[in-house]
Amino acid sequence: MTVTMRALVITAPGRAEVREVPRPESRAGEVVIDVERAGVCGTDVEFYTGEMAYLHTGLAGYPIRIGHEWAGVVASVGEGVDPSWVGRRVTGDTMLGCGSCQRCRHGRQHLCSDRYEIGIRNGWPGALAEQLPVPVRALVPLPEGVGSTLGALVEPGGNALRAVRGAALEPGERLLVLGTGAIGLLVAQIAAAQGIDVHLMGRSERSRTFAGTLGFEHVWTRETLPELRFDAVVDASNSPDLPALALDLVEPGRRVVYIGLAGQPSLIDTRIMALNDVTAVGVLSASGGLEGTIDLYASGAVDPRPLVAATVTLDEVADVLAGRRRPEWGDAPKVHVDPRR
Repeated sequence: MTVTMRALVITAPGRAEVREVPRPESRAGEVVIDVERAGVCGTDVEFYTGEMAYLHTGLAGYPIRIGHEWAGVVASVGEGVDPSWVGRRVTGDTMLGCGSCQRCRHGRQHLCSDRYEIGIRNGWPGALAEQLPVPVRALVPLPEGVGSTLGALVEPGGNALRAVRGAALEPGERLLVLGTGAIGLLVAQIAAAQGIDVHLMGRSERSRTFAGTLGFEHVWTRETLPELRFDAVVDASNSPDLPALALDLVEPGRRVVYIGLAGQPSLIDTRIMALNDVTAVGVLSASGGLEGTIDLYASGAVDPRPLVAATVTLDEVADVLAGRRRPEWGDAPKVHVDPRR
């Protein structure tokens, strides 16, 4: 095996290239993954455009190797790691806490102030590469039947599952999902699998039409949204205006879940929240939702594979980040990468 490998590197806003970089080594407590599939998400695009907040706070900087939605096979293990991991198909948590602070000790390692985030924060290299180093404690095994495409959809699915859990709905209750991108559609799929009455509101006609192809009948624009009270609202958009709208639309005494992030501050009227006794829930990361998502995929209760428009090579990723999509891909929101091609 050569001592270098190919990896996608963003070098500056609007500039990305495939480079030969050193292969990772199996350090103590870690494994090295042969990456089979990796997803491109909105956070990756923000690194490409230069809008990502961590670039402006010093928690990330160029050059950066992106990619945090992944699946692969354990190629080697470091000191102290059970060798039986070798050859197992896995995915893993993006959020790598220090393991010793109070937050980590109480199960909130995804909020550790000293955390690494794979392909995002503090320089931990990402999965848009032939290989990826990962702490063994972050690994989650993939069962038979959950292939590389599904495996790379576990991380976004874990975010969506946590959002559905945060909504605290019973079967038959009504949920409004604001945003028809990948996370919004995953929220809708997971909620529908639980017998929840799902409504979606989307901005673009193409994304709304695509949502309809997944079997969702109640897909609205802001103008056509019926005058209903929703038992919960999940904001999975990147609009700075919709967090406030969510408070107007939710049934008093119920919940609004915020999982989408706008590029500028979102203002809400806390008087509405207090006077309507609304609970607001924020969701950061898939931590705590990975295993449940795998169970949903393995059982067939949720099949997110139609959300993947195409699987491309590393050499094609820069075009994807720049928003250049081939017409034949259709309107599905997610693009995957096979770093081996």
